[in-house]
Amino acid sequence: MRFLLVSILIIFSNTLVAQNHLKIYDIIDAVSAEHIKNDVQTLVNFGTRNTFSDTISNTRGIGAARRWIKKEFETISKDCDNCINVFYQKDFVTKEGNSRVPHDAWVVNVVAIQKGTTYPNRYIIMSGDIDSRASDTMDFTTDAPGANDNASGMAGTIEAARVLSKYKFESSIVYVGLSGEEQGLFGGAGLANYAKDNNWEIIGVLNNDMIGNIKGVDGVIDNRTFRIFSEPVPPTETERQRKLRRFYGGEVDGISRQLARYVHKTTKTYMPEMNPMLVYRLDRFGRGGHHRPFNDLGFPGIRIMEAHENYTQQHQDIRVENGIKYGDVIEHVNFEYAEKLTAVNAINLASLAWAPPPPSNVAIGGVVEPSVKFKWDKVAGAKGYKIYWRDTTSPTWDNSRYVGDISEFMLDGIVIDNYFFGIASVGPNGFESVVVFPNQVMR
Repeated sequence: MRFLLVSILIIFSNTLVAQNHLKIYDIIDAVSAEHIKNDVQTLVNFGTRNTFSDTISNTRGIGAARRWIKKEFETISKDCDNCINVFYQKDFVTKEGNSRVPHDAWVVNVVAIQKGTTYPNRYIIMSGDIDSRASDTMDFTTDAPGANDNASGMAGTIEAARVLSKYKFESSIVYVGLSGEEQGLFGGAGLANYAKDNNWEIIGVLNNDMIGNIKGVDGVIDNRTFRIFSEPVPPTETERQRKLRRFYGGEVDGISRQLARYVHKTTKTYMPEMNPMLVYRLDRFGRGGHHRPFNDLGFPGIRIMEAHENYTQQHQDIRVENGIKYGDVIEHVNFEYAEKLTAVNAINLASLAWAPPPPSNVAIGGVVEPSVKFKWDKVAGAKGYKIYWRDTTSPTWDNSRYVGDISEFMLDGIVIDNYFFGIASVGPNGFESVVVFPNQVMR
């Protein structure tokens, strides 16, 4: 009887996990290219969304754009019985000391928070940029439609809110339109400081900046590949942590890199037709995005974007020159591709928000031994833990073993010198936390 009862419980548990994971496919199917197209068109119709453009008009400028975005979030919240709290978060920037600021102004972000049921102070953030720019970033009057850069990312964020607001999650999800990106990442810096001041525990930031172009300046056309940029280790690491890395490894295992691997794995699991590229760099060569201010404060954050950029359609006045059409106009946006990348974001937001917190105080040992030892602190909400390992040259976690609801384990027959290791929490629903790289060594 006891054996039969255990068997029934295992079958029930596995069925429950399968049912929960079917929700991920429902989320993918619910994302609408038509919604994204309509929202990009609306944003383009504001003429320019330069951070320092008109704030009074109801039809033109960044003021009209951010009011419309706020209204959209509020409509979504109304449809889910006010499940989303929508507000402005703003900071004042001045011309003095800022070479790309034409005049003093408020940089205003539109924030929409869907509170978690179990861990309301744990936040996973999806961001898009509200602002656009012409060839001259100081020019705040010329038309700058910014259809791909970055109405696509903003529309994707709004669509993710529409889809995910139909569900309840253990952790909180933040959908945000950030301003001031083109002038110095002001909006991201403002929200990152707001999060720090309010003691937010940030699971990760998914910064979406240009998710709608499939034809590169080099002529390559690709509607499956996208890039995930992540820095290797936090800039806030201590000198002691840096020195320990020389002996124990972890040069490519910081919190943002683990977040990137999580997105890669989730995408390959549920959207195998997509080709996520892990790019081992904070951002494009010498450039930056709105995840960086969060990284600067020690929060995990990545950039998700198209794989093939077209520079004739970025930061360009609308014109024809030598037979080349310049300008970031809506005709260049592929909405089916933007739909796919929005779905990538949505399923990762959901998976992380449904997962328990990661284990803490993860320790590893096994020097000059034939086995690897682990020890960690359990976390509330986890039904068990999974050990991951990979070759030191592999970009992804390729091997794993579920070890149950315990706090220490010995992995027999695996030599510590030849692999990197990490541990994730697993919830009763089967969703996993981000993998934690060991931060302590057992003697």
